[in-house]
Amino acid sequence: MRASPLLRLAGSSLSRFGLQQPQLPRLGAAGTIRPHLTTLGALEGGIRRPAISTLSTLSTSPSSSTSTSASSSSITSINKIYPTLSSRRRNLNPKTFVRNCSCARMCRHQALEGAEGSVDITQGREVLPTDFIPTHYDLTLEPNFADFTFEGTVKIDLDVKKTSKEISVNTLDITIHETALQIDGKTISPISTDYNEDIQTHKFTFDQDIQAGQTVTLAIKYKGELNDKMAGFYRSSYKDAITGETKYMATTQMEPTDARRATPCFDQPDMKSTWTVTLIADKDLTCLSNMDVKEEKDAGTGKKAVTFNKTPLMSTYLLAFVIGDLRYKETNDFRLPIRVYATPGNEQYADFSLDIAARTLTFYEKAFGVEYPLPKMDMVAIPDFSAGAMENWGLITYRVVDLLYDPKTASVDRKQRIAEVVQHELAHQWFGNLVTMDFWEGLWLNEGFATWMSWYSMNEFYPNWKVWENYVVDNLAAALNLDGLRSSHPIEVPVKRVAEINQIFDSISYAKGSSILRMVSKYLGEDVFIKGVRAYLKKHAFGNTKTTDLWAALSEASGKDVESAMATWTKKIGYPVVTVTEDGNKIHLKQNRYLKTADVKPEEDETLWPIFVGLKTKEGIDESISFSTREHTLEVKDADFYKLNADQSALYRTNYSSERLKKLGQAAQDGLLSVEDRAGLLGDAGALATSGYQKTSALLDLISGFKNESSYVVWAEISGRIGAIKATWMFKPQEERDALKKFQRDLMSPLAHKLGWEFTDADDELTQQLKSLAFNCAGLNGDPQVVAAALEMFNTWDPKTNPDVIHPNLRGTVYGIALDNAKPVGADENTAEWKKVMYAFEEGRNNDEKNVALRWLGRSKHPKDIADTLAFSLSEHVKDQDIYQPLSGVRSHREGSEELWSWFQKNYDLLIKKLPPGLSMLGSVVSMCTSNFTSNEQADAVMEFFKNKDTKGFDRALAQSMDSVAAKASWLERDSEDVKQWLKANGYLEKQEAKL
Repeated sequence: MRASPLLRLAGSSLSRFGLQQPQLPRLGAAGTIRPHLTTLGALEGGIRRPAISTLSTLSTSPSSSTSTSASSSSITSINKIYPTLSSRRRNLNPKTFVRNCSCARMCRHQALEGAEGSVDITQGREVLPTDFIPTHYDLTLEPNFADFTFEGTVKIDLDVKKTSKEISVNTLDITIHETALQIDGKTISPISTDYNEDIQTHKFTFDQDIQAGQTVTLAIKYKGELNDKMAGFYRSSYKDAITGETKYMATTQMEPTDARRATPCFDQPDMKSTWTVTLIADKDLTCLSNMDVKEEKDAGTGKKAVTFNKTPLMSTYLLAFVIGDLRYKETNDFRLPIRVYATPGNEQYADFSLDIAARTLTFYEKAFGVEYPLPKMDMVAIPDFSAGAMENWGLITYRVVDLLYDPKTASVDRKQRIAEVVQHELAHQWFGNLVTMDFWEGLWLNEGFATWMSWYSMNEFYPNWKVWENYVVDNLAAALNLDGLRSSHPIEVPVKRVAEINQIFDSISYAKGSSILRMVSKYLGEDVFIKGVRAYLKKHAFGNTKTTDLWAALSEASGKDVESAMATWTKKIGYPVVTVTEDGNKIHLKQNRYLKTADVKPEEDETLWPIFVGLKTKEGIDESISFSTREHTLEVKDADFYKLNADQSALYRTNYSSERLKKLGQAAQDGLLSVEDRAGLLGDAGALATSGYQKTSALLDLISGFKNESSYVVWAEISGRIGAIKATWMFKPQEERDALKKFQRDLMSPLAHKLGWEFTDADDELTQQLKSLAFNCAGLNGDPQVVAAALEMFNTWDPKTNPDVIHPNLRGTVYGIALDNAKPVGADENTAEWKKVMYAFEEGRNNDEKNVALRWLGRSKHPKDIADTLAFSLSEHVKDQDIYQPLSGVRSHREGSEELWSWFQKNYDLLIKKLPPGLSMLGSVVSMCTSNFTSNEQADAVMEFFKNKDTKGFDRALAQSMDSVAAKASWLERDSEDVKQWLKANGYLEKQEAKL
């Protein structure tokens, strides 16, 4: 998956809960984090699995050996991204960096000539030669937990497609001991072995031609590192629940290109093969892989050799194995066994995931018309895991908090998050595993569909969750938020190098991809859409596809030309804003590209998107209207009420006149707009205020008209929009910031007082979420009654003796309110409230409780608390996978944001070491530490810091952060006075000059 991207942060998700949201890659799918399905918990799964890019020269076999190291020209520095450092106007469009490989034979650059000199998307790819195609791997691995290494032997059956003396395979951090080729009944050894560090390949050269048309076997003995980078074959640690002893397990994370850390292989998604895996481990440890066990033998010295049945054809990134002291629970509610594995004592929390998995597999088999093809389904909770989950075929791995559910301690958001992640990963068993994209620019085929399918199935299982209403403020908002930046990318983004792949596991691949599919499903009808998907899966089972293959299947199922309608959406960056003007009953529409920075250049406004208008009137919804021209005119019978983009099904913003916006605000109060329409109206108004199409005062007026709103989803959007304003005004005078808090308090306090903050069995999920949201927004903005209630809970609560005083739905908010109201102490002391939240982390009953404390710890504005929170994030007590969590609280306020940037600069080298650039987590941390700024001067300081640094691996995240800062700076320049005057006119700001 990537149970998303942080990847999965909607544009407003964190700000509505008092934490400011960075521009982060999506998570997860899965990614991924948001209010209804992830709320603050989204930060757990949003950061995608990293892939180390720190390369070392490997020792090779005794025969003549050379090593080619990376050229200094491979460095992507900040001045490559930003050619100038103007404080007022800057080019925020990152340059795509492509370095030609040093050995054409080892790393073939594919290129196809197009019409009139156009360049095919495959040009410049660094891929292996196709002289040899793998058909089967026989792999044996034996980890050593004493020195964190492993011994491996792999035999690769190869079909020879072209006569050659050279065989190249991908490897990383692997030492080759022996290499032999079995050919024509004899065994030969290479005369030389060359390693190219830059492109991560070993090339073996033999003294004779290997003739095309035959099958040979390449046998390699090697040693690898059981690393702590959460990539490849790696180690994960945990504390024994009884003894407190640190124990280890071995696990895997191969996607996208880290199977090469576990074994020499042809590490590309299009080179599918079968696998037979044997694991050698202590007899008392559990061994798992993609398939069920074929046999288990005594391996001597207290060890066993467990061999698993041969897999179906699959890509290398889906290979998986786990070795550790594990316990499991099993369900037989599906036709095949389903198990959830966890460290001892934690298996008791598997029931919810087991139930979801059994129901989901049954549902998907029926929906897809294709049986799940493996003999079992194992799901494993991994203590160290950088993504939300990974869809390994038959052996799905998860973050602990995204699989295990304790109804006593988990919030409703956590429950929904687990349901979404499990269903997302199970959708991948068909869409991604059975049928796989041919290369990484097709990632959206995997992630976009699994995201859409998880929502589709959740809607079937939990109709009371009203997930499609939530979708508008979640996935759709995340897509529009990131894609409104100049530094976004097309859904089908050309990918050339390994370092580029991790950066596209973001809201474009997940959220925009799924939003495109939602739009198509609306256009065709869900039944027809699923019919086309069914045909697509059956036709391409065990194979690889391109986007055009999906469009072809949907076209055949529907009789409509889907490819012509959708190609622009997947191949072009961005989306349009449709400006509406009226002449009687005639409505004139004009599309232009939308950018948050409000500075679209003519050459950036050439794309004309096919727009599905979705016209809503009092007569109903007309889905038949579409246009792909610059301008279009339509006519309505009654212009008194209409709305474009009914139920927010399509990817565009609508720019109405101020008069029409007021009418729509009234229509919302009159019950003419659906929840999706109301949330979408607010979302569009907020985005258009950000970019200067409308005044922020108009947005504030619109929000003020929703005081009687009853929908959680709409209130979530309101809170998010106010949160975005507050984040942009973070460095403005205190009086203005206090006035914005008072405005939000006046909106939310009546709702909080009306609903209360007691939870009963009669409360459905949406009621619980609305109570939580109202309590949060009222309390963190200073409502005396809510603050008093929160402090009473906090003061009577103790994580050991009285842990359940605070309801799980309120836990984080109560911590935040307590830290906001911490009693003053000396400069060299921590506040008592901070100490107590730290105590909550130390004594948390499970990972979920610990993570809530960790996320809110930085909320305190006391300098000592801020400094110690930041220091704690790099301590041995915080896993590398969780470094970002304390930062999320620190960046929620001005004082913390400034200190966070100083901390980042001081600890940059350490962060690079802990989170190497190839790992997407570093890009997320860079975003968190830089995107909070709101002025050109602050952006210049960031750019100056990175000017001479290698930003390869996180250059896209950095560019997106700078884009975000530029957008906020422009917004403030345009509307700072406008907002001030509105606050004065409405009694929130005294009519006097504010002081800094």
